[in-house]
Amino acid sequence: MATSPTPPGQRKKSPKAFWLKQLHTWHWVSSAISLIGLLLFALTGITLNHAADVEGTPVSIEKSAMLPRPLRAHVAPDDKGDVKMPLPPQIAAWVEKEIGQRGQGEAEWSAGEIYLALPRPGGDGWISIDRASGKVTSEATSRGWVSYLNDLHKGRNAGTVWKWFIDIFAVACFLFAVTGLLLLQLHAKKRPSTWPLVGLGLALPAFLAIIFIH
Repeated sequence: MATSPTPPGQRKKSPKAFWLKQLHTWHWVSSAISLIGLLLFALTGITLNHAADVEGTPVSIEKSAMLPRPLRAHVAPDDKGDVKMPLPPQIAAWVEKEIGQRGQGEAEWSAGEIYLALPRPGGDGWISIDRASGKVTSEATSRGWVSYLNDLHKGRNAGTVWKWFIDIFAVACFLFAVTGLLLLQLHAKKRPSTWPLVGLGLALPAFLAIIFIH
């Protein structure tokens, strides 16, 4: 009795076909996840390399105000000496409302002053509170959008959440590169220029580093 042919959909796939499908899946998923980040980091790689030419002039805004009398008791001078601790919640809320700056973070408390540094991507800032008089002075400096994006590239003063994003983005880029390399290996027999181009990608930066960087 003749054996009926196996339907095309039920034919056993070869190991190469299985891994090729897996690699394509991981490659496009990792590329989709890292696409916007790659564009951002590629663009800011150029702007960082030419930071002196493209960054704008810093713009600073200074403000001053007086703490309301009921709040001054929270910052009145004491004998604790120099310490680092956050502003009291009432003071932080007042600063955000009246000064327009973030009131969170570790402030430096000395006998006569409370100083809160407020660095951020693309700018800087600080708040100073005179513990005796209750006078509050602040300064906020912005260096523009290019500086903001450059600082995101470096993870400078961007916080814990952004650091986690960079880690996840780096893993996605690693998977994208490794699966791309494995796909190159699978297709290399039909594309003779594959490994010479990969070798050029390694040799060129190595040559430039050895010859021009000292």
